[in-house]
Amino acid sequence: MNRIADEILNNNHFDPFQYLGVHSRAELTDRLLARTLQPQAAEVALLSSGQEWPMDRTHPEGIYECELKRDDLDYPDLEPFDYQYKVTYRSGDIHLINDPYRFPVLLDEADRYLFNSGTNYSLYNLFGAQMGMHLKVNGTLFRVWAPNARSVSVVGHFNGWDSRVHQMRVLGSSGIWELFIPGLVEDELYRFRIRTADGEILEKSDPFQFFAENRPQTASMIRNLQRYEWHDQQWQEKKLATPPYDQPISIYEVHPGSWRRDPDNNERFLTFKELADQLVPYVKDMGFTHIELMPVMEHPLDESWGYQVTGFFSVTSRYGVPDDFMFFVDICHQNGIGVILDWVPAHFPKDVHGLARFDGTALYEHEDPRIGAHPEWGTLIYNYGRQEVSNFLIASALFWLDKYHIDGLRVDAVASMLYLDYARQEGEWIPNCYGGRENLEAIEFIKHMNSVIYDRYPGTLMIAEESTSFYGVSKPADQGGLGFGFKWNMGWMNDILGYFSKDPFYRKYHHNALTFSMMYAQSENFILPLSHDEVVHGKGSLLDKMPGDDWQKFANLRLLLLYLYLHPGKKLLFMGGEFGQRSEWYCKTSLDWHLLEMGPYHHQSLEFMRQLNHFYLQHPPLWQLDYDHRGFSWLDLEDQDNSIISFLRASKDPYDHLVCLLNFTPQTLEDYKIGVPKLGDYELTFCSDEAQFGGSGVCHDVRSRAVDEPFARAPYHVLAKVPPLAGLVLKPLAKEN
Repeated sequence: MNRIADEILNNNHFDPFQYLGVHSRAELTDRLLARTLQPQAAEVALLSSGQEWPMDRTHPEGIYECELKRDDLDYPDLEPFDYQYKVTYRSGDIHLINDPYRFPVLLDEADRYLFNSGTNYSLYNLFGAQMGMHLKVNGTLFRVWAPNARSVSVVGHFNGWDSRVHQMRVLGSSGIWELFIPGLVEDELYRFRIRTADGEILEKSDPFQFFAENRPQTASMIRNLQRYEWHDQQWQEKKLATPPYDQPISIYEVHPGSWRRDPDNNERFLTFKELADQLVPYVKDMGFTHIELMPVMEHPLDESWGYQVTGFFSVTSRYGVPDDFMFFVDICHQNGIGVILDWVPAHFPKDVHGLARFDGTALYEHEDPRIGAHPEWGTLIYNYGRQEVSNFLIASALFWLDKYHIDGLRVDAVASMLYLDYARQEGEWIPNCYGGRENLEAIEFIKHMNSVIYDRYPGTLMIAEESTSFYGVSKPADQGGLGFGFKWNMGWMNDILGYFSKDPFYRKYHHNALTFSMMYAQSENFILPLSHDEVVHGKGSLLDKMPGDDWQKFANLRLLLLYLYLHPGKKLLFMGGEFGQRSEWYCKTSLDWHLLEMGPYHHQSLEFMRQLNHFYLQHPPLWQLDYDHRGFSWLDLEDQDNSIISFLRASKDPYDHLVCLLNFTPQTLEDYKIGVPKLGDYELTFCSDEAQFGGSGVCHDVRSRAVDEPFARAPYHVLAKVPPLAGLVLKPLAKEN
């Protein structure tokens, strides 16, 4: 026993329960031996059955022992029996405490097996700091996975950050360490202190923490996620009843720390409750259907925008507590707005308090930097082939859907997960077992994750940010795809922004950039993004990309946004684009809302975006057949001399269609022929050149009768006046008899 005592006092033992707590005496079966480690105590006594037994200090570092006769107890056959320690500290304070070493193993073998096999999907209900009651004692149950550690302790203010006091035990070969600490309540700070196999001491945040200190502090915090009362049942029922593919989706992408800040203190973020009061009404009025938040998981560095995550189950403390974020999501749902979170399973930072070499080994990452380190971002790559790591990530995704009622996850940097040679030169990567560049383990993880999510939460929007032509990103996993529901159309975004940056005089030489996307528009379930990545790092704002004077810049911006909404695919716009933010986005300050008070253009742009969103919502041809070839057909794609295209958008009702024309030059054309699919009258129903939007006002509310004569790819045509740098939308007035 002296050897075990020394090992425990030196944080060098895998199971302190063998020594601490109450044990039967082998040589005296009618006796029990109680033993506790209380380094700061002056005296300790054991209390049970209304009696008190003084304990002897048997080691100078604070080991106390006493012997009990079974006959002296009211329940001599109950082990562990009910008792407490009365601890008199050197300060004179006296506390009654329950012994953490009186509790049995609380994680059953089935849960351990499922975790080690990668299929215990509700890990967030088992790991981390779980508040609850065991043996009629309230406290917090801690679990952590550290299979290569020599010992693990829970440390915090409650034990003076002394790693000797609350040492955990490992549960067999599972690599899971467990300890129930009585009396610990919400908001207590804690960390895991780990002694590695090499004897190194590491202090780590809890990978499953539900909350944490505000940066730059890194301690985890005990938090109850069970008390919030949700009021979004109607939203949840509607979401399950309405598949997203034939519904309107227009997403407003938001960085919550810089959408708007405290007007009296630009250093202070708005809280989630303030965002519920300000952002939600704004988004509802503007007509967006969803808010996509850049990562709200805990992260150390503001400048990472949240994409270098250290708290995979922890909403960041920058904007409030978990209940505040639940309130924000609830208010969104009550106002008919969905919430999508950016989620980052592609990599994680090297911060010493995080996952990097968590138990002294490459546990979550690969040992070999050729597959374990990301050269472009200076981060580490998950070992997707390790079942426990895969389980950790899938549980993280499910956690946000379960606990926070999130409607979708936009998975960041999928391309970097799919390819072993991503951002690497020849010789800097290791081929897969077939000699190829595909990361087979990551691909299997993605399929597994999407299958589980859609099985448990079938209404979820699973969205891939994937920039290559990898096959079947948004095809079902059982049909050879990756199993996502949607994919960002990065090709369209790059082509169209490159096109708009050119002087209109030269656009006719790049006409293919307007039309090429339709060659593959139905190959995936695309979302068309104008995202944050295009308005940072010297790229300029959307408005700043546009050529010409201010009038032309805003006309081009309206035309870009109109093309976004007329093109097949769901929509995404990064904050600020709607009112013509002039400077590129900077995460440490508010958007330039003051521009709305400086001249008419910004207000007019905002009004245009509001009316465009509502026009989109009201017209099924713009969203009902986004992923069906019947929903789009060219009317004229060959007028490159005028830089004009026209096309048809149709709904499931073939007569319910819209004729769309876009003019990408500043010229006004009289009596321009526009192909139409039906005879009868067409009326102008939307035009980006209206004076109220800051346009020239060339558009007029007029009707045009179709001429029974083919034009371009259409059987009939109408004549219309085409405004400069603008688009117009025509609709048939009534069905012919």
